[in-house]
Amino acid sequence: MNSAFSIAIAIALGYALGCIPFAVVSSRLFGLADPRTYGSGNPGATNVLRSGNKKAALTTLIGDALKGCVAVWLVRALGMGDNAALLAGVAAFVGHVFPVTLGFRGGKGVATAAGVMLAAEPMVGLIALGIWLAVALITRYSSLAALVAACSAPISGLLYTQSAVVCGALAAMSGLLIWRHADNIRRLMNGTESRIGGKKAQNAG
Repeated sequence: MNSAFSIAIAIALGYALGCIPFAVVSSRLFGLADPRTYGSGNPGATNVLRSGNKKAALTTLIGDALKGCVAVWLVRALGMGDNAALLAGVAAFVGHVFPVTLGFRGGKGVATAAGVMLAAEPMVGLIALGIWLAVALITRYSSLAALVAACSAPISGLLYTQSAVVCGALAAMSGLLIWRHADNIRRLMNGTESRIGGKKAQNAG
């Protein structure tokens, strides 16, 4: 298969997977309101959790993470190569953040980015998850944990893989994820960001 053509197919497949709005789908399955109509309005697991339905939130979290994983695994299974698989994962992340199915207004991409990293570079993904968990436990800020993990991903990716392609892909996802957390960053700086378990949490999702 032509390299440019295979990469185009990989990106298209990844983006299509990323556009599946699991927050909306799981909310409908559990008889909940559209997550875009309450809380932060963000179609992600954290906002679905505000409905009080933990099963729906967990379904959303798993679904969003699997979008990234499946994009990488599928392209690898089709024999397109690791670079194409990584690009498919990045495309799935972009599809989650800017899904055509939701008018290009998607989630913040934390779970999908984690899924991409775990499938493409498991050790890098585990490091990022470990950092997220440590920061979340210490500070109880989900958004801060996501931001620190995002900043660390390109560094650990470069150190562990010594691949400019991997580092570049992780940097692209991290940059977009940080941009999507602009409101959270402002609240963190102002001291108004809600903590995990707070009644008015506006964390990553």
